[in-house]
Parts: sequence; structure tokens; C-alpha cells
Amino acid sequence: MVPLMFTEGVGKHGFSVNHLVSLVSTNPAKLFGMYPEKGTIAIGSDADLVVFDPKKKVTIKAENLQTNCDWNPFEDWKLEGYPVTTISRGKVVAENGKFVGEVGRGRFLKRKPYGEL
Repeated sequence: MVPLMFTEGVGKHGFSVNHLVSLVSTNPAKLFGMYPEKGTIAIGSDADLVVFDPKKKVTIKAENLQTNCDWNPFEDWKLEGYPVTTISRGKVVAENGKFVGEVGRGRFLKRKPYGEL
């Protein structure tokens, strides 16, 4: 979703990167009652960070995505901008589209009641 939003929103429609972050991270964390544990980079937050290469070109292929679905409605879309590394609680868990983390290392975060933006 983030590469699609970056390509279409930032690249083609002039969204700022800050607005993109609000749409895909901060606002959902607030709506789902997980802010500020998620959705922000701050002391005490459980930030999962994505290193994003805004110039990396990728063509969407269902076979390359981490999903149990064998099709994608965006098959063959050309994207510019793609994640290259994902860091969870200080450990690299994905690099260049491949999971390299430790299975079971995740941590359950109990949600608070529905929040407001």
C-alpha cells in the first residue's frame, strides 16, 4: 500500500511525504487506539521503521508479495519508491522484500478504545 500511495499520491498528485505518513501510519494508529505507542517516532513509542528508497523502481507482481493471495488488483503497475529495510524494535526484520527477522518476536499491543484524529 505505501509504495502505491507514494507513487500515486506523492509522485503524481503532489502530496507531501508528511501527509503520506499521516495517511498510512499516524492517523490509523490514532483511529485504532494505538497512538502514541504506534504511529509516531518518540521516546517510549514502539516504532517500527521503514527505510524507503523514493527512486527504487518496482513492478507489482503477486508472486513477489508477502501474502496468501495469488493475485493482486495492481498486477504489473509500475511504482517508483519502495521499502528496502524494515526495523522492528531495533532489529532488522525485512531487507529487499525478504523476511530476515526472528519468527515469534512480535509483541501484542492492547488497543485503547476508538480514538479521534
